[in-house]
Amino acid sequence: MNKLLNIIFLMLLTGTAIAESFVIEDIRVEGLQRISEGTVFNFLPVKAGDEMTDSGAKSIIRALYKSKYFNDVGVEREDNVLVIKVSERPAISRIEFTGNKDLTTEDLLKSLRQVGFAEGQVYEQAMLERVELELERQYFSRGKYGVNIESEVTPLSQNRVAIKVSMEEGLVATIGGVNIVGNVRFEESELLAQLESSEGNLLSIISRDNQYSRQKLSADLETLRSFYLDRGYVDFTVESTQVSITDDKKKIFITINISEGDVYQVNEVRLAGDLIIDEQELFKYITIKQNATFSRKQVTKSSEYLTDRLGNDGYAFANVNAVPDIDRDNRVVTLTFYVDPGRRAYVRRINIVGNSKSRDEVLRRELRQQEASWISTGNVELSKARIERLGYFEDVNVETIPVPGTADQVDLDLSVTEVSSGSLSAGAGFSGSDGLILNANVVQSNFLGSGKSVSFGFNNSDVNTVYNFGYTDPYATVDGISQGFSTYFRQTDSDEANIASFDTDVWGGSVNFGIPIAANNRISLALGYENTQLDITEGFTVSRYSDFIAKEGDSYDTYSVTLGWSTNTRNNPVLPTRGRLQSLTASTSLPFGSLQYYKLRYKDQWFKPVTEDLTLALSGNLGYGDSYGDTDEFPFFQNFYAGGQKSVRGFKSNTLGIKENSEALGGNLLVAGGAELLFPLPFVKKQIKSFRLSAFTDFGNVYDQDEDFDLSLLRYSAGLSAIWVSPFGPVSVSIAQPFNEQDDDETEVFQFAVGSTF
Repeated sequence: MNKLLNIIFLMLLTGTAIAESFVIEDIRVEGLQRISEGTVFNFLPVKAGDEMTDSGAKSIIRALYKSKYFNDVGVEREDNVLVIKVSERPAISRIEFTGNKDLTTEDLLKSLRQVGFAEGQVYEQAMLERVELELERQYFSRGKYGVNIESEVTPLSQNRVAIKVSMEEGLVATIGGVNIVGNVRFEESELLAQLESSEGNLLSIISRDNQYSRQKLSADLETLRSFYLDRGYVDFTVESTQVSITDDKKKIFITINISEGDVYQVNEVRLAGDLIIDEQELFKYITIKQNATFSRKQVTKSSEYLTDRLGNDGYAFANVNAVPDIDRDNRVVTLTFYVDPGRRAYVRRINIVGNSKSRDEVLRRELRQQEASWISTGNVELSKARIERLGYFEDVNVETIPVPGTADQVDLDLSVTEVSSGSLSAGAGFSGSDGLILNANVVQSNFLGSGKSVSFGFNNSDVNTVYNFGYTDPYATVDGISQGFSTYFRQTDSDEANIASFDTDVWGGSVNFGIPIAANNRISLALGYENTQLDITEGFTVSRYSDFIAKEGDSYDTYSVTLGWSTNTRNNPVLPTRGRLQSLTASTSLPFGSLQYYKLRYKDQWFKPVTEDLTLALSGNLGYGDSYGDTDEFPFFQNFYAGGQKSVRGFKSNTLGIKENSEALGGNLLVAGGAELLFPLPFVKKQIKSFRLSAFTDFGNVYDQDEDFDLSLLRYSAGLSAIWVSPFGPVSVSIAQPFNEQDDDETEVFQFAVGSTF
């Protein structure tokens, strides 16, 4: 208002200053300090040679005030010279914030810059007042209603000012209570359990679920709406939301008024639009059925499944919209899925970025989506999964980019984030009998970026002295046949490994081949040789072992053939959240060797997402061995063992099964498995991809060849575990409590393994 009055007053003065019109011979600007005359001239609606009138003077004043550079503008005449007298507004020299913790200074300056309040800009008192209100709004949105903001303006030389904004943020207002009014079909406790906003509990100091924010409340209202719509309440509405704050601005009370409405059934499900795929085929992908209770979640899933199905045939930009026709009289919904496939598209080019170490060919040979072919969303996802399973990359992302100027071409941008492919893994443990146990294994799984694997292992502990070397080329042929070899030498003191007292010296090697038989399936073949030297501790009393050596000798040459089958659909080789890994191997020694025996092994890991953050994991491990031909008894040094971190946690490694003189003998039959609920680190908003916790239960045991399988002999345990894929390699820790340990069982509640990466 004051600004308007000033303009009117100046215009009145102008009318007395310029009584008669005249032709402008020159223009002079007086009162400038920082602003150049050229800047002023750019805003003037007149120039030299124009006729100056009373209305022209008014136009000059309006234009210069509109520029916001000036507090005062005057127009006068000296002969035929137009004189413009101005008083500049000060410029903002610097902006300083104090007391801000929740909002960083950088974020504050950025947000204020967007509204024209920044260093170098013209200072306006009214703008500063609006800035203070905006800052309050930002703090209010974060639940800090007790915030106090004060501004101080300090004049500086050259018509400049320094602005200091002091803030007392205060504490976030906590939720004193949340009430839901209008619910009939569901208990208030069940509805409140769906919301993120709550009164909190003892863990609220960490989770902060009792702190109020508008964004969180808005999300909760949408969650509540989804809860009802997924259960058929089509007419559900949030009638109103009241948020009240106590006088001390420390407590927030929320009341949500809802109207549930009635439950609606699905009367009919239809397909419409351009049905380029057989209608019966498309109906297979619609999960919501006729006569079922309406569910928005199922409607959304059905649309997504239909879109993916069209994408598998090259329609990358297909659009499926579900349109409900609501009959409120009969409380039924007719659903029509309108299909718009769009233009069929083929892949022009696949671009790979982020692979500074890995060669392009290492990634391209895993692709099942090819260039110059119709795009298939299924093949794109399979390609992504195969690259993830390599274990060379932390993140793998695929983006579909339309080619400009075309209607039927797309590019695929494949971006990866590499991890270290070289690792030095180590295990460590301590017990009263074993002391400190250390081992090391060097693996270069992506040697020189070629995808080939080179490994060298060394272990020197009270139990083992091991040397091994291995090499594998996963693509020895263009069609994906792998080949490799391994050699090893191993000295074992079984007594130190919690096994009956005997020593072995073993050296050998094998040649290995792998053949892909499907996208996720392989068969393998290994030909091996092994020399074993046994040494029984003097005074050893296990008659079975003594009898075996007396009959078969203490030195053996074994030639073996191993056949295997495996399938892998896991989305990550280290920390999977979905998919399955199965393997079945059958190994037999050849008749012309010293011993004749065979071993069968089956392993299964299954991962299923339960929620966005929870994954159910099931595992099974079966092993069986026996002798044949001239060998009467299964070699005891080939026995299976159970117990420990990789078997039944909570029991000491290799100690389950029958014992003699308190020493575990192992067995020719292994039965083990478990279930785990995997979850991220709780109370952390930004989850750490390399860290995961689990609650688990394990079971298992080994059975001697003279012992029948008996379920009652299985051992059980439960506990918590954590795994962290650190820059130094995987670190795993478990705390487990055995359920049904027997008197001769050896338990170990805390177990861990550590590693490092280079």
